[in-house]
Amino acid sequence: MTSISQRFQFLRDNNQCAFIPFITAGDPNLETTKEALRILDRNGADFIELGVPYSDPLADGPVIQAAATRALEKGTKLEQVLEMVKTVTPDLEAPIILFIYYNPILNRGIRSFLEQIASVGVKGLVVPDLPLEEAEQLIHAASDFGIEVILLVAPTSSKDRIAAITQYSQGFVYLVSVTGVTGVRSVIQERVKSLLTEMRSVTDKPIGVGFGISKPEQARQVMDWGADAVIVGSAFVQRLATGTPEQGLQAIEQLCQELKASITPPSLQKVGSV
Repeated sequence: MTSISQRFQFLRDNNQCAFIPFITAGDPNLETTKEALRILDRNGADFIELGVPYSDPLADGPVIQAAATRALEKGTKLEQVLEMVKTVTPDLEAPIILFIYYNPILNRGIRSFLEQIASVGVKGLVVPDLPLEEAEQLIHAASDFGIEVILLVAPTSSKDRIAAITQYSQGFVYLVSVTGVTGVRSVIQERVKSLLTEMRSVTDKPIGVGFGISKPEQARQVMDWGADAVIVGSAFVQRLATGTPEQGLQAIEQLCQELKASITPPSLQKVGSV
């Protein structure tokens, strides 16, 4: 499995916008999560963001919070999540990006945690409650294990802060499209367009846009504004939790195909082509 940076370079060389779905590990169960990762990988995901359920999330909206609560109530632990990841990553082309809060990392020790996730095939980290001012230790240690730490830019960030965040972010820069938590929204804020322009003036790193995107037309709009990647979370989590696990898996397969097609040039519209 290639690194996040290598994958983005391949996509850029081929004038393709990356598609990054998000799901919560353990909802409805880890066996379904494993199958969901395979389905997303087969149906156009260029990277997959895997959320580790956490009891006190700060960035997650109601859909993902509810999924995390269900997973925790069923006893889902980080060790079980990583064991599941270890069994499935050899079958995946899409690099796995772990979405995890900082407390579990600190509890295990930074280097011990990084060694553990690297050994199961994780390629990237998003730590939403880790501010730039405290991220340097994790970023430097992660480089020793081939892990890229992706930092978030808020829509309220100043140009100076955007420049600082983009300098340290690895793999790509995660632009949060809304002020607040994750969740499905009917309209993507126009502010995203100007933020992308601001970010382009200070970095040439890939920029992924997430929080609030749920429909093909929204994904296309964000791509047309200049994003290198479109990140979709709550829409997948919601569908995977609806009905039986089999129905949920069918629903995310269809959504993945639709969203990928919306940001793929007609000449390249073959599912799983990258």
